[in-house]
Amino acid sequence: MAELKIFSWNVNGLRAVIRKGALEKFISEYQPDILCLQETKAKQGQAEVDLPEYEEIWNSAERPGYSGTAIFTKIKPINTENYKINCEDNYGNPGTEGRVLVAEFENFYLVNVYTPNAKPDLSRLSLRYNEWDPEFLDLLKELEKKKPVVTCGDFNAAHEEIDLARPKANHHNAGFTDEERKGISNLLDAGFVDTFRSLHPKSERYTWWSHWGNARANNVGWRIDYFFISDTLKPKLKSAEIYENVLGSDHCPVSIELEV
Repeated sequence: MAELKIFSWNVNGLRAVIRKGALEKFISEYQPDILCLQETKAKQGQAEVDLPEYEEIWNSAERPGYSGTAIFTKIKPINTENYKINCEDNYGNPGTEGRVLVAEFENFYLVNVYTPNAKPDLSRLSLRYNEWDPEFLDLLKELEKKKPVVTCGDFNAAHEEIDLARPKANHHNAGFTDEERKGISNLLDAGFVDTFRSLHPKSERYTWWSHWGNARANNVGWRIDYFFISDTLKPKLKSAEIYENVLGSDHCPVSIELEV
């Protein structure tokens, strides 16, 4: 059996990461079989991506320079879908923001997601809790009826206190409200496995750091980027890693290795 290396990275602007040389360096060092990106902030053709080994699949936001997801894969997918979760609030409709990209492979579905942020004033929390999270879980469960599911990306929430450096100070803040944490609990209750926590139950490591207060240098971070897999894939899970040393974004990449 071959081992498939799948990476996920919120790049916080693909053009900026390319301009810094960070994407080329990352690809050269880690050689992902499949790379899922979030917050690309670009449409296909706007970013000068020179990766001839990879097929590019894009789901860009209608609004220029905002949101967006993409998949770069060495393995040709059977089908792809720019999935829309349509739920509107004062900030707009996430269905127009390029937030969910589905790729079907021989042995699994891959769902790349950039979950809406609840906003500092929690004005998008209701949309998250009442509409986005339930519909996203429904999508995963529908796909799982056909074959196992791998979903990855920026879920914009830390699940447990171990998943952020200062849980007590952030209990009612965006990214660590009871409602957002419940969205992740519901994924686990539905049988999906948090790959990193499954293999590293006591590890205090993070995937995102604020730009303020020298947070990254001091490792005052949050684990909000995940890989969740169907329980049937758990015996095939060989590794789940976080790459804090990879710079270029306020997030760092995460990965899994699956036996396929």
